[in-house]
Amino acid sequence: MEAEWAEIRALETEIAVLRRACEELPGPREETSGAQKSVPEIYQSESEAWESSKDLRLQLGHLESELSFLSMITGINIRNYTKETEDLTSTEMTERNIKKVLQKHRLSGNCCKVTFQLEFQVLEIQNEESFSSVVTDLNIIMEPTEYSELGEFVSRAEERKDLFMFFRSLHFFVEWYEYRKRTFKHFKEKYPNVVQLSEGASSSCMGLRSTSQPGFELVIVWRIHIDEEGKVLPKLDLLTKIPQQALQLDRKRVTESAPRSFRTLLGVLGIEASLESLIKSLCMEKKD
Repeated sequence: MEAEWAEIRALETEIAVLRRACEELPGPREETSGAQKSVPEIYQSESEAWESSKDLRLQLGHLESELSFLSMITGINIRNYTKETEDLTSTEMTERNIKKVLQKHRLSGNCCKVTFQLEFQVLEIQNEESFSSVVTDLNIIMEPTEYSELGEFVSRAEERKDLFMFFRSLHFFVEWYEYRKRTFKHFKEKYPNVVQLSEGASSSCMGLRSTSQPGFELVIVWRIHIDEEGKVLPKLDLLTKIPQQALQLDRKRVTESAPRSFRTLLGVLGIEASLESLIKSLCMEKKD
């Protein structure tokens, strides 16, 4: 992912340069100077300009194809991008052969249904022996969405000024979110009388109601957790809703140990198989 994003940024910069070069090329009949030119000189100048334009456009098309391919792999699309450069090199730094440049970037895009706007600054320092660049400021703007788990993560990415962590974690978060949505939708369609989704397929909770024992209900809480390092992991918990009379008869404390047993089941069978097993064993009607 880090190499892919570095290539994406390099491609975007090169595409912007090529576009400016294409715009600055003279037209087929535009004179390059005020002096009168002979017919052969004009023809040669026009031919060279059009050949250069053709090469630039071919190169631009190739780079845009590569960028499209990388966007397809990462799931992140950049719609708008601008860059401003400010030379901060002082006279004293010039004497020491030190070059200091501040780049101001603005971009907007989306990852699946999540839209974002980024404003960040990169300080580059170069001398005869080394080159370094660091993000000095990062501001992330995200439109209100159903992805409630992203709020704390975005604040942490801004505080750390970690641009790569933001893109990497956003990519994997959206993948897990879409997987949770597809999984809940699948079980709702397969077991419509048992599975309850209070907020539709986008819900983070799935209720399982017993069709044979009224009042007996299990709730699967599926959160998508992003840790301090930006690693995205699913976190599933089991909650029980059982009538008081049934709890009094539960002398072996099966209900109390159910959440722990469910986590063990997840480690053995995985998410989908565990949910399937839970539905079949606890929430399906008993056959006579």
